[in-house]
Amino acid sequence: MSPRAIALIDVNNFYVSCERIFNPKLEGRPVVVLSNNDGCAVSRSDEVKALGVKMGQPWFQLKDLAKKHGIIAYSSNYTLYADMSHRVMNILATFSPNQEIYSIDECFLDLTEFKTQNLTLYGQLIRQRIKQWTGLPVCVGIGPTKTLSKLANHLAKKHPEFNGVCDLNGTTAYQEEMWFKRIEVGEIWGIGRKLAPQLNAMRIVTALDLKQASIPSMRSKFSVVMEKIIRELNGTPCIELEEVSPAKKEIVSSRSFGVKITDLSSLEEAVSFYTRHAAEKLRRQHSYAGAITVFINTSRFNKPEENYSNAFRISLPIQTASTIALTKAALCGLRKIYRRGYQFQKAGVMLSELVDAQTRQRDLFVPSSISNKTKVMSVIDAVNDRMGRGTIRLASEGISKKWLMRSGHKSQNYTTDWNELICVTK
Repeated sequence: MSPRAIALIDVNNFYVSCERIFNPKLEGRPVVVLSNNDGCAVSRSDEVKALGVKMGQPWFQLKDLAKKHGIIAYSSNYTLYADMSHRVMNILATFSPNQEIYSIDECFLDLTEFKTQNLTLYGQLIRQRIKQWTGLPVCVGIGPTKTLSKLANHLAKKHPEFNGVCDLNGTTAYQEEMWFKRIEVGEIWGIGRKLAPQLNAMRIVTALDLKQASIPSMRSKFSVVMEKIIRELNGTPCIELEEVSPAKKEIVSSRSFGVKITDLSSLEEAVSFYTRHAAEKLRRQHSYAGAITVFINTSRFNKPEENYSNAFRISLPIQTASTIALTKAALCGLRKIYRRGYQFQKAGVMLSELVDAQTRQRDLFVPSSISNKTKVMSVIDAVNDRMGRGTIRLASEGISKKWLMRSGHKSQNYTTDWNELICVTK
């Protein structure tokens, strides 16, 4: 039986690449995209990586380096990145009927039925199509398992001789062994920084070392997850493609504030805002919530006497996906835990006890209430999808939102806002 062919397509330096599409002057220059409130580097161009900047490194530590080397910083533009991701995933769906969207910039495709073709050339076609239609650069890794396809993608990114596409199914056992000797064990999907030191202490330093490790011994020392990783490294599929992402068991919506908040009204605006976002995610996965937790906290860098954090959980009498009902409950919980005299840095909500919309518990005494609320939310979602997120929202969110996170270096919403489209003139 011939091995499967699983492809992992990953957009290179995704956030930075999105910024470069609409600002070609950034090509070849060191660019970083920063996290919420312009805190840390979450996407780095190759030029920035060459300067030794690490993922997650705080921006304030990079100020001198940025001045010396001309590093350009952008605030995260999640609206732009989500839209570009949607376009990429739609293109990839035309290359295989079996697709798993793994993250905002990564996607698995099952190409097993395409093996009459040269899969390296097929991978190049994928790269060319995405580059032509979106401007984004991608690399393609192909292997008989998901773990090997991730490793193949790593090779395609790090070694120019692959020209962006690495097909491990097309390599000999000797060639694969040579490549695996050059990959640190921490680069393997599922290992990462936490497990790598433990494995290094056991003299498992490279991908080849882990591939050749004793499965029963490694399972007893770690877990069944480690066994699956080793089996996948040896070409035995243990992790299947999930064509439909499993529904989340909890949904959290939270952000740090751009400025510290002391008054209840501003906290109410923020909690209303976060609840709407959480409720939208809830409806997108066709779920209902049975409970909501609201939480607030001050900065962890405060003096002990200036610190305060608390949370309050509300069990809902009827499972709901209504923004209105969830917001009422969240604001009720917030008022119970709010304390004057503190400068709050962060707030958020968590939806839990999630159930599928088809199996939710109905209201025996008011049978039409859930149906009516569902229709209202469907209309609001349809308008917001067409006219822009937040076009219709609750008044409790406020208008000015002075507490919103800092984004002093954010680019325009080039693809989702008529007022921010690029204008081409003679």
